[in-house]
Amino acid sequence: MSNVQEITAAQFDQQVRQSPIPVVADFFATWCPPCKALAPILDRLAGQYAEKIRFVKINTDEAPDLAAEFGIRGIPTLLFFKGGKVVQTLVGLRSETELKAAFDSLV
Repeated sequence: MSNVQEITAAQFDQQVRQSPIPVVADFFATWCPPCKALAPILDRLAGQYAEKIRFVKINTDEAPDLAAEFGIRGIPTLLFFKGGKVVQTLVGLRSETELKAAFDSLV
Protein backbone atom coordinates (compact mmCIF):
# COMPACT_ATOMS: atom_id res chain seq x y z
CA MET A 1 0.00 0.00 0.00
CA SER A 2 1.23 3.47 -0.86
CA ASN A 3 1.95 6.10 1.78
CA VAL A 4 0.76 8.75 -0.69
CA GLN A 5 -3.00 8.74 -1.31
CA GLU A 6 -4.24 9.76 -4.76
CA ILE A 7 -7.24 12.04 -4.37
CA THR A 8 -9.76 13.66 -6.72
CA ALA A 9 -10.74 17.31 -6.98
CA ALA A 10 -13.92 16.46 -5.05
CA GLN A 11 -11.85 15.19 -2.10
CA PHE A 12 -9.42 18.12 -2.08
CA ASP A 13 -11.18 20.39 0.43
CA GLN A 14 -11.62 17.66 3.02
CA GLN A 15 -8.22 16.01 2.55
CA VAL A 16 -6.11 19.16 2.16
CA ARG A 17 -7.80 22.43 3.11
CA GLN A 18 -9.48 21.00 6.21
CA SER A 19 -6.59 18.78 7.35
CA PRO A 20 -5.60 19.21 11.01
CA ILE A 21 -1.97 18.40 10.08
CA PRO A 22 0.22 19.83 7.30
CA VAL A 23 -0.27 18.37 3.82
CA VAL A 24 2.11 17.85 0.92
CA ALA A 25 0.17 17.70 -2.37
CA ASP A 26 1.98 16.21 -5.35
CA PHE A 27 0.55 17.48 -8.64
CA PHE A 28 1.57 14.92 -11.28
CA ALA A 29 0.63 13.24 -14.55
CA THR A 30 0.91 9.56 -15.46
CA TRP A 31 2.87 10.37 -18.65
CA CYS A 32 5.51 12.52 -16.86
CA PRO A 33 8.95 10.80 -16.42
CA PRO A 34 10.13 13.12 -13.58
CA CYS A 35 6.81 12.45 -11.80
CA LYS A 36 7.45 8.71 -12.07
CA ALA A 37 10.97 9.19 -10.69
CA LEU A 38 9.69 11.26 -7.75
CA ALA A 39 6.91 8.81 -6.76
CA PRO A 40 9.03 6.16 -4.97
CA ILE A 41 11.10 8.81 -3.17
CA LEU A 42 7.95 10.58 -2.00
CA ASP A 43 6.35 7.30 -0.94
CA ARG A 44 9.40 6.33 1.13
CA LEU A 45 9.59 9.74 2.82
CA ALA A 46 5.82 9.80 3.41
CA GLY A 47 6.25 6.64 5.49
CA GLN A 48 8.84 8.42 7.65
CA TYR A 49 6.58 11.46 8.23
CA ALA A 50 3.30 9.52 8.52
CA GLU A 51 2.23 10.97 11.89
CA LYS A 52 3.28 14.54 11.11
CA ILE A 53 2.35 15.21 7.47
CA ARG A 54 -0.42 13.92 5.19
CA PHE A 55 0.75 13.14 1.63
CA VAL A 56 -1.64 13.24 -1.31
CA LYS A 57 -1.24 13.27 -5.08
CA ILE A 58 -3.47 14.88 -7.66
CA ASN A 59 -3.45 13.92 -11.34
CA THR A 60 -3.43 17.24 -13.23
CA ASP A 61 -5.06 15.61 -16.27
CA GLU A 62 -8.03 14.57 -14.13
CA ALA A 63 -8.17 17.76 -12.04
CA PRO A 64 -7.36 20.62 -14.45
CA ASP A 65 -9.39 23.14 -12.43
CA LEU A 66 -7.28 22.49 -9.31
CA ALA A 67 -4.09 22.74 -11.34
CA ALA A 68 -5.29 26.07 -12.75
CA GLU A 69 -6.37 27.35 -9.32
CA PHE A 70 -2.86 26.84 -7.95
CA GLY A 71 -1.08 27.99 -11.11
CA ILE A 72 0.57 24.63 -11.78
CA ARG A 73 2.71 25.23 -14.86
CA GLY A 74 5.23 22.39 -14.55
CA ILE A 75 5.06 18.94 -13.06
CA PRO A 76 5.83 17.47 -10.71
CA THR A 77 4.86 20.33 -8.40
CA LEU A 78 4.70 19.86 -4.64
CA LEU A 79 2.51 22.28 -2.71
CA PHE A 80 2.93 22.42 1.06
CA PHE A 81 -0.24 23.30 2.96
CA LYS A 82 -0.53 24.40 6.58
CA GLY A 83 -3.89 25.46 7.95
CA GLY A 84 -5.38 25.05 4.49
CA LYS A 85 -3.02 27.59 2.90
CA VAL A 86 -0.03 27.07 0.59
CA VAL A 87 3.15 27.85 2.52
CA GLN A 88 5.77 26.48 0.09
CA THR A 89 6.07 25.27 -3.49
CA LEU A 90 8.67 22.99 -5.07
CA VAL A 91 8.63 22.48 -8.85
CA GLY A 92 10.48 19.68 -10.57
CA LEU A 93 12.29 16.56 -9.47
CA ARG A 94 14.15 17.13 -6.18
CA SER A 95 16.67 15.06 -4.23
CA GLU A 96 15.62 13.08 -1.18
CA THR A 97 17.86 15.30 0.96
CA GLU A 98 16.21 18.47 -0.34
CA LEU A 99 12.73 17.01 0.21
CA LYS A 100 13.55 15.95 3.78
CA ALA A 101 14.77 19.47 4.58
CA ALA A 102 11.53 20.93 3.16
CA PHE A 103 9.37 18.45 5.12
CA ASP A 104 11.31 19.18 8.32
CA SER A 105 10.62 22.89 7.91
CA LEU A 106 6.91 22.16 7.42
CA VAL A 107 6.54 20.34 10.77
